[in-house]
Amino acid sequence: MHAKDILIDGYGRIQEEVHAVVDGLSATLLNARPAEDANSVAWLLWHLTRVQDDHFADAFDLEQVWLAQDWEQRFGLGLGREETGYGHTPAEVAKVRVDSGDLLTGYYDAVHEQSLRALRGLAAKDLERVVDENWDPPVTLGARLVSVLSDDLQHVGQAAFLRGLLQSAAA
Repeated sequence: MHAKDILIDGYGRIQEEVHAVVDGLSATLLNARPAEDANSVAWLLWHLTRVQDDHFADAFDLEQVWLAQDWEQRFGLGLGREETGYGHTPAEVAKVRVDSGDLLTGYYDAVHEQSLRALRGLAAKDLERVVDENWDPPVTLGARLVSVLSDDLQHVGQAAFLRGLLQSAAA
């Protein structure tokens, strides 16, 4: 198995989990926050998708799906065009609200498709290319792709846990 195939499989698992978290969840529960300073399922899924979109676009010299396909307008969050959620205050987290899980899965699926196109074109040597010199040591494409994969899996796991917590509280 080639490294790109492992990455494709890993990102496919994120897509499966994003859909599983959203499946059948009401807008009320998608947007619910168990405490004022906590994240919602909607914010967690929006954030992981924004990070993947932003980091893949940067690493592969692509336009972000968020902007190119008007997802920013569809979400209508009132946040900056380039926002990914890093460092959001509780007030900014509260702005990430959706009427349906379809918006979240639609955006994730669009980002996933762009990500897969980029991953399918990878050669092993591409993973050694430096994509960020602001770190010591500089970040390679391989390290960045694994970092995003890890971050996304953590956030989708948090969203799944929160879904269970909210559903139990509502029962």
